[in-house]
Amino acid sequence: METRIQYPHNLQYQEVYISDMVLLKNIFLQKQNSKIVNESFGLPFLVAKKTNAIIAFACLVVNSFGKPDFIIHKVGDLNKEEKRAFEFFVEDYFKRNPSENYKNPQQLKSTINSIVNWINV
Repeated sequence: METRIQYPHNLQYQEVYISDMVLLKNIFLQKQNSKIVNESFGLPFLVAKKTNAIIAFACLVVNSFGKPDFIIHKVGDLNKEEKRAFEFFVEDYFKRNPSENYKNPQQLKSTINSIVNWINV
């Protein structure tokens, strides 16, 4: 199911698809100056686009308290208002999602490990 929501400044938010993973991997590797993806990549679940270019993406991670949480990777030009709007949208989406990856840290760790192993092949 595709979710595209328009927000101010011509931003579009949408769920991450498997076809997005290679691009998100490459963005992450460039930002981290690395050759392989690690657990800090997390599980991408939402992207913010401006004029069809990804400017940020959100990933599920297990935080330092052992709880499911999210991080946002900023990619392109994102002003403070756009950043706040995306953060609000991501937080709301995170709180409402019933999937086990959003609630169960063991499930999320397992999913992240699977993604990391798959994407590094």
